Amino acid sequence: MSRTIKRGAPPKRPAPRKRQPVKKTPLFARLVQKLPISEATLKKAVTWTITGAAGIAAVVAATYIGVPGMVGAALAETAGQAGFRVEQIEITGLKRMDRMSVYAVALDQQSRAMPLVDLESVRQNLLRYGWIADAHVSRRLPDTLLVDIVERAPAAVWQDRGDLTLIDKDGVLLEPVRPDAIPDLPLVIGPGADRQMTGYQTLLAAAPALKPRIKAATWIGNRRWDLTFESGETLALPEDDAGRALIRFAELDGARPLLGRGWLRFDMRDPAKLVARKPGLNQNHALAEPAVQGGPEPAITDGADTQAITAGAVEG
Repeated sequence: MSRTIKRGAPPKRPAPRKRQPVKKTPLFARLVQKLPISEATLKKAVTWTITGAAGIAAVVAATYIGVPGMVGAALAETAGQAGFRVEQIEITGLKRMDRMSVYAVALDQQSRAMPLVDLESVRQNLLRYGWIADAHVSRRLPDTLLVDIVERAPAAVWQDRGDLTLIDKDGVLLEPVRPDAIPDLPLVIGPGADRQMTGYQTLLAAAPALKPRIKAATWIGNRRWDLTFESGETLALPEDDAGRALIRFAELDGARPLLGRGWLRFDMRDPAKLVARKPGLNQNHALAEPAVQGGPEPAITDGADTQAITAGAVEG
């Protein structure tokens, strides 16, 4: 008896898997993933930039074609709401002036929307301060105002009717000075002395050896200088050729010291002679006759044979 062997159906082979397409991440997306900010924050910043740029462009276009200012201002405010608004102020070049004064001027705006900030107006308001010789104001988008200051340098202290004021080399008033905090600067005294600073600097430059020994200078009668030295003497200079007279005094002091020898006052207003007075005396003594070019140096004496001039004749 034969058996019939039934062969089973061959096993089914599994259907081949379909290859899934590999998603390629764009380069920009990969860069975004590496940034230390979220994608949402980045999208918000991009939106602000586009909106703000559009707002600024609209303001410029509106100004060019003559659209009423109200419309331009509204567009600028839109840019401000999008993030283009003054939130920070960076100041450079400031050394002595009060920083808060600069902040106050920069923030004194009807609107802080960047497109509406009047940069030239800010600059002109800053130039009203004596300390500021020049200023440059600019924007750094989205929210920073840059203020670069060129500051004046103090050159002297001006004393007038008891008030002390710091001034620069051109006589520009910088700020008041307290009597207990006078800086180590030349002192110029008298009405109008501040306006004579240029001429005074030229005068000091004529005799640099004497410059560090001069403590103060008094502007007399709006026409000439009296110099006071550290050693206490006063030198009355002439109205004309003051520089030449100061050079002559420096030469005489260099040849035979005059300063620090007990004299109270020297007078060179008369170009023919130098006269001097000692404390407690009511007479002046002629110290030098004018030198003749190429001739001997004038004698310096204080004896009884010198020309006597009453003290009252050399005052003022």
